[in-house]
Amino acid sequence: MIKRDFFLNQIIDRMWDGRIKVITGIRRCGKSTLLFTLFKEYLVSTGVDEKQIIEIELDKRKFYRYRNPITLCEYVEKIVTEDKSTKYYLFIDEVQFTTKVVDKESGNIEVTIYDMLNELKAYPNLDCYVTGSNSKMLSSDIATEFRGRSSQIKVYPLSFEEFYAYRGGVASEALDEYMLYGGMPGLVNEPTPERKRAYLKNLYDEIYIKDLVEHAKIQREDVLENMLDYLASQIGSLTNASKITGALNTKLTTKITDDTVTKYLKHTMDAFLISEAKRYDVKGKKFFDYPNKYYYTDIGLRNIRLNYRQIEPGHMMENVIYNELIRRGYSVDVGVVEDRRGSEKKLKEIDFVVNYSDKKIYIQSALRMDEQEKADAELDSLRLTGDFFKKIVIRRDIPTSFYDEDGIFNCNLLDFLMNRVEPF
Repeated sequence: MIKRDFFLNQIIDRMWDGRIKVITGIRRCGKSTLLFTLFKEYLVSTGVDEKQIIEIELDKRKFYRYRNPITLCEYVEKIVTEDKSTKYYLFIDEVQFTTKVVDKESGNIEVTIYDMLNELKAYPNLDCYVTGSNSKMLSSDIATEFRGRSSQIKVYPLSFEEFYAYRGGVASEALDEYMLYGGMPGLVNEPTPERKRAYLKNLYDEIYIKDLVEHAKIQREDVLENMLDYLASQIGSLTNASKITGALNTKLTTKITDDTVTKYLKHTMDAFLISEAKRYDVKGKKFFDYPNKYYYTDIGLRNIRLNYRQIEPGHMMENVIYNELIRRGYSVDVGVVEDRRGSEKKLKEIDFVVNYSDKKIYIQSALRMDEQEKADAELDSLRLTGDFFKKIVIRRDIPTSFYDEDGIFNCNLLDFLMNRVEPF
C-alpha cells in the first residue's frame, strides 16, 4: 500500500471539527483508498472498533437502497442514537449516486443527500466523510454542494516523494520514470512501459473525456480533444482563450469562438485535469487579465495526450514543480517584473510567485544553467524584483543545493521534490 501521509494527516487534523469532510480531486487519484483503507487503518490503530465505522459504498449493489438519502439518513440515525455515548464515523463513497426524493411526510419537500448529511452532522457522536466523482457529478461539484458546511481535502496524484518511497531504486532513474509517466496511483501495478501507456490512455479516453462530454454536455468533442492537445503542447508558455481559438480554427472545418474555448477550459479545470496560473505584476502588485499559463494535474496525462511526441525536459520539469507547489497548499502565480534598464521597458518572467500565509518566495525552474548566458537569463528577473523575499532556482544540473553570492538559493530538483529543503 502506498502511503499518503500528507493527505491522511489533513483528514486527521479535521476529525470532529463539526463539519462534513469532503475529499476531492481528479478521478483515480486515490480518494477512496485514502478514506476507506488508510484513514480506516489509522482509526483502528488508535483503538476505534470497526463497528464504529459506518461504511456506505454507493456504487456497490448491497448499498443501492441507500442512494435514497432519506433511507440512508434513517439507517445512520438508528445506529448513532442507539448508543449516544459511542463515537461513530460515517464514510460515504460515490456520493453522487444518491438521488433527489420527495419527503411526503414533510409536505412534499424535495430532499437531497446534502440536506440529510447536514442533519446527520448535528449528532455530537457522529463524524462524516464523503468522496466521489464521475460524469454525473464531478468532485468539484460535490465540494460546491457542501459549501459552508464542509472541510475540503483536495487529493492529488502521487508526488515524487510518495512515488519514490514505494518504488525505491536509484533516485535519478525514478525521477526519469516519474517525469514520463507521472503519479497516477494505478500505474504502480503496471510492469512495463507499454502497460503504463495503455493505462494512461484508457484513463483519458474512457474516463476523463467521457466524463467531461457527459457532465458538461459538450457538443464539440473534437474541440475539446484539440484544446487538450494544444494545452499539453503549451505547458510553460503563456496563452489565452483567443490564442487557443486561433490555433484550433486552423485545424477545424467548423470554426469556434473564444466563448466556447473559455467554457471548455473551465470544464477541464472543474474536473481537476488542468490548472491555471495567473500572471502577477510583482512591482505593481496586480494581476493581468491574460495571458496565463496552464499545467496538467499529472505530467503523465500530459505526455500521453501527445503520445510522447513532445518530451521537453525543461517544460515537464516546470509542470512537475508547479504541481508539487500547489499540492503543498501554496498559492502559485506566474510573476512578471518590469525591466527599465534600457531605452525600452521590457517585461521579464518569474516562473512562480509562491505565497503561503504572509510569506512569499520567487522560484525559477531551470533544467540546467551550465552556460553564463543561460544563467544570466534565469537569474536576471529574480534580481529585478528589488525586494528581500527569498529567491530560488530549482535545477537538475547540480549535485547539492547551495546559496550563490547574490543570496539566491540554487536548489537541486531532487532535494525539492523529496522535501529535503524547506522553501519558506
